[in-house]
Amino acid sequence: MAPSFADVIAVVPAAGIGSRMQTECPKQYLTIGEKTILEHALAPLLAHPRISRVIIAISPGDARFMALPLASHPRVQVVQGGAQRADSVLAGLKQADDCIWALVHDAARPCLHQDDLERLLTLTETSAVGGILAAPVRDTMKRGEPGKPAIAHTVDREDLWHALTPQLFPRELLLDCLTRALNEGATITDEASALEYCGFHPELIAGRADNIKVTRPEDLALAAFYLTRLTHMENA
Repeated sequence: MAPSFADVIAVVPAAGIGSRMQTECPKQYLTIGEKTILEHALAPLLAHPRISRVIIAISPGDARFMALPLASHPRVQVVQGGAQRADSVLAGLKQADDCIWALVHDAARPCLHQDDLERLLTLTETSAVGGILAAPVRDTMKRGEPGKPAIAHTVDREDLWHALTPQLFPRELLLDCLTRALNEGATITDEASALEYCGFHPELIAGRADNIKVTRPEDLALAAFYLTRLTHMENA
C-alpha cells in the first residue's frame, strides 16, 4: 500500500503594502512576466498534492486579488488579514481548524523550488515541532554601532542561517505560540520566532539561496532571472 501522509494547509499573509518597494502597488501584485509575484509564490503550493488548501490573508477592500484567476481557484480561500504579519497568519490558522499541519509562505517569495518544498514536508513524518527552510550564511557579517553607520565588530557566521519560507509547524502549536507571544508583547519576526519564544527548537532544512523575497526594487529583476532559470529547469 502507498504511504498515507497528513494533509497540509498553506497560509499566505498578503495584506502588506511593501513600502520599501517604493511603488504605489503592493509588491505581491507587481508582475514578473505575465503573472503577479503572488501568483508565482502560490504556484508550487497549488501544484503539490499534499497541500489541500491555500488560505490567503488580504487587506480589507483589496480589489487587486479579486481580479486574479486565483480568486476563483477551488483550493484557494480568502480571509481578512491584519495590521501585522502575525495577525494575518493567525486569521488563516483559525480558518484551517480541520488540519493538523500548517505551512506559512511569504506572498513576495516567488522562486520556491518543488524539491525544497518536498524536503520541508517530510517533517510531518519525523518531527513533532516542525521547521523552516533556511540557507547558511556565506557572507562576512558585521554588527553596527548602535545608532551609527559604523562597524562595531565582525559577527562569527558559524551556525548562522538566513531564515526563508515556507515554514511548517503543527497548526495548534503555531496558533498557541503566536497567540502567547503576541499577548506577552514579544517581537515576532517570523513564525519560527514565536515557537522559539515559547521554548521550542524548530528544525533547519537547508534550502536554495535563490528562494529570495522581493523587498526592494532591485530584487524584482533578480527574481525574474531566477524564475526564468527555474522554468527552463522544469521544462528540460
